[in-house]
Amino acid sequence: MAFWSSTSAFTSKVPRKILFMFTLSLSVTYLFYSLMSCYNSLRFPLQENYVFQGRLVTEEATLVTLREKLYSSSQGIAHFTEAERTTPVFPLKEHAEAEERTADWIRTQAPPTKAAAEPSGAPERERPELSTTDSELRANCTLDYGVKKLPQAIIIGVKKGGTRALLEALRVHPDVRAVGNEPHFFDRNYEKGLDWYRDLMPSTLEGQITMEKTPSYFVTNHAPKRIHSMARDIKLIIVVRNPVTRAISDYTQTLSKRPEIPTFEVLAFKNRTLGLIDASWSALRIGIYALHLESWMQYFPLSQMHFVSGERLIVDPAGEMAKVQDFLGLKRIVTDKHFYFNKTKGFPCLKKPEDSSTPRCLGKSKGRTHPQIEPQVIQRLHKFYKPFNMMFYQMTGQNFEWELEVDRDSRSSQD
Repeated sequence: MAFWSSTSAFTSKVPRKILFMFTLSLSVTYLFYSLMSCYNSLRFPLQENYVFQGRLVTEEATLVTLREKLYSSSQGIAHFTEAERTTPVFPLKEHAEAEERTADWIRTQAPPTKAAAEPSGAPERERPELSTTDSELRANCTLDYGVKKLPQAIIIGVKKGGTRALLEALRVHPDVRAVGNEPHFFDRNYEKGLDWYRDLMPSTLEGQITMEKTPSYFVTNHAPKRIHSMARDIKLIIVVRNPVTRAISDYTQTLSKRPEIPTFEVLAFKNRTLGLIDASWSALRIGIYALHLESWMQYFPLSQMHFVSGERLIVDPAGEMAKVQDFLGLKRIVTDKHFYFNKTKGFPCLKKPEDSSTPRCLGKSKGRTHPQIEPQVIQRLHKFYKPFNMMFYQMTGQNFEWELEVDRDSRSSQD
């Protein structure tokens, strides 16, 4: 009774309004701190997630930057800053492994991207792709670090004029890369396309010339237009030879493969009694150089053509090679030190200037013994070709003096 009496006395002394305000303030304070605690528990994990995402973006951007520097140059040279050049770089194999591990970690941790949202049929890009330039460079490169290019010069003719000898001599030059076999692209394989043609070419370095030879181009009607479509500034080389001697040499080559063919005299004349020449026979038609040259001059100026004398290529190979090298814009490296005249074959053979061993000559298909041709037939052929030769001299501005060789050609017995 005493306790309750004292409590009643206290409550009666303290106003009830003050007690109510005190209790309310305590409740508000408690509620405020409760809300703040709940807010922090929600805010801090969200901030940590933002920091994590930012770190991912930074690391991924760094990786992409490194890749771009590694593959930015078509020559395979990365453009690093001075600080990056002085930073030690770990070996290529370890770098590739580390880069792949980093890429795998980013793919598993990073949020889905637009690429990941693509249909399942889309190609998967797990490794960095090379640039188009770099891909093309790698596709065209070989062990000697060269690049395959379309030819800048072509030996377009003529058959049995000395084109093989000229090509082999040119291949001695370090700045010339040439196909060994005849591609026959512009006359037989044109439908295969320029990519096929380019793939046949040898790889060249900067400053080297890509070349090929196919003598049948000179007498192919559509070859000039096709070559002009590929490269209108291309350089053309034509090796010409006394058309009578060339025709006999052409027949000799065919005879070695087909011994059953008629004699040269039978094939050369439509009417032997009347002396009518059969100009439709390919062995004779090729020698009408002015006729074929006219087709080429419709597409190319004479400044882009160089005519090599097949006769001078035999008696003075170094002199003819000097002119060819000048025409191609090459330094005169192939000189008389590279040639040795083989008396048995009757034409020069190649050798290296520092090599004292047996010189390297052309194959058995060169230097065949010509069949005996009646002198009257040879004289009739010279008469037939003379007006065409005169026209050819006028068109080219060069006198090859084949008319002075009538007697020598009648005594000639070798290719």
